[in-house]
Amino acid sequence: MPRQQQPVRPARRRSYDQFCAAARALDSVGDRWTLLIVRELLGGPRRYTDLHADLPGVSTDVLASRLKDMEQGGLAVRRKLPPPAPASVYELTERGLGLLPVLTALSVWGAPALDERQPTDAVRAHWFALPLLRALDGLTHPGVVEVALEEGEFHLRIGEGAPAAGVYGLGSADRPDARLVLDAELCLELGRGGTTLAEAVKDGRIEVSGDTPLAAEIRGE
Repeated sequence: MPRQQQPVRPARRRSYDQFCAAARALDSVGDRWTLLIVRELLGGPRRYTDLHADLPGVSTDVLASRLKDMEQGGLAVRRKLPPPAPASVYELTERGLGLLPVLTALSVWGAPALDERQPTDAVRAHWFALPLLRALDGLTHPGVVEVALEEGEFHLRIGEGAPAAGVYGLGSADRPDARLVLDAELCLELGRGGTTLAEAVKDGRIEVSGDTPLAAEIRGE
């Protein structure tokens, strides 16, 4: 007798099935690693290999699965770079970029838990971009701010149009409007409101260089 075929079970739809905005949001970004992928893509388009390198602990299978879910959910798109760099990159859509205030709020909420760095903690310089963006939010002059930490360098794009270009970038900037030299601990202190940008500059805890209106504003001139 032929073996009876087992009925195919429909794929389980990952949803809280609740008519609630918070529940719907978690349907999209509540899986482990998803918001951290968003954090990386807030810096602009990234290759899969670069994402994997800056997300220590994520498996290749999980990363691929989360990126696929983000594409299907309208949070990210994948596109090919033009020659001579035949590579594919992932970047956030406008809806994905809308998660910036969510990540900013989470970084503020989580900052008190960073009282001491554990020996097993990975760290990347650009992970301090979100706390520092909050401290720079009140500046009136738009531009690019290059930030130098002991852990490395990154740059922030502040002012009108910044999210469309990526709110931060990896490494040094081509032509920064201002350059800040400080330490990671101060970045966190600024992000959680323990001190202000003006106070840190006045106390000499931030070294500011540049001859643009933005640099002058940061120096309080």
